[in-house]
Amino acid sequence: MQFLIDIIQKPIGKIEVENLASNKACVAKDLIDLSFHQDEQVGFRAAWILERIYSNHQERFLPQVDYFLGKLPQQNNNSALRHYVKILAFMTGKKASSEIKAIISGYETDKIVEVVFAWLIDENIPVAVKSHCLNILANFIPKHQWIKEELIVTMEFLVDKESIAFFAKVKQIREQLKA
Repeated sequence: MQFLIDIIQKPIGKIEVENLASNKACVAKDLIDLSFHQDEQVGFRAAWILERIYSNHQERFLPQVDYFLGKLPQQNNNSALRHYVKILAFMTGKKASSEIKAIISGYETDKIVEVVFAWLIDENIPVAVKSHCLNILANFIPKHQWIKEELIVTMEFLVDKESIAFFAKVKQIREQLKA
């Protein structure tokens, strides 16, 4: 893991992130652990690489899904959190792999739903994170029917407090909920 810390202590770009994600020596569990690093930039870069592993090398992420889901509620680095919620939005989405869908289906997600709602209403959480939170909560409705009504009320409350980009996402989620 030290070789990874040495690399991500310094700024890296998209090409380096993709190369690291492709490197089998970069293990998902180590990246999850590093995403909680005391240096927030190290945590951010670890989460970014983790997201790319999920997207492009899911077979290397799959063994750590439970670990990821267990650690997710503890993430408090907003830069890393953006990647965490993006991964979770993919995991709970319609296009998720059958393996991921099976894991999510069998996982006790109440704590995750609770923390995602908390992030959604937290004034200190960036709008990009909140946007993914909307997707996650809408994706969880088939598993937790009660979310739909709460999400509608929460979106109504937040729509005038957030940015135009957030308003656009709310509009998209409203359409999704009608379908």
